[in-house]
Amino acid sequence: KLQFLYFIVLFNTFTTMAPSKKATPVPLSKKANLAFPVARVGSSLRKGRYAKRVSTPAAVFLTAVLQYATTELLELSQTTAAQKGRCTIKPRHICVAVREDPDLNELLQKVTIAGGGVVD
Repeated sequence: KLQFLYFIVLFNTFTTMAPSKKATPVPLSKKANLAFPVARVGSSLRKGRYAKRVSTPAAVFLTAVLQYATTELLELSQTTAAQKGRCTIKPRHICVAVREDPDLNELLQKVTIAGGGVVD
């Protein structure tokens, strides 16, 4: 009888305990506080065979640079569209924003934006 009571006490303590929680993997994008996918950029670096080995911080850094450049381009395009009295960003606004900004103009000097028109 004592063994039975001991079994019941042990059974109740194990069933009332909180279930063990496994650590869920956190995406690198969330760890680095980025909106762009770090894992996808890292796999593209590996598939591109730019180097024998590619580290995770390299993928995070490149993702951060891409996100910054995209954000900068969209902010300038939004400003250009607002100056024209538009709410929607069109290729023309992107083209004008790129050609007016010296850094983006240097970066995208030989790029043709489809539907962007000609900027004097």
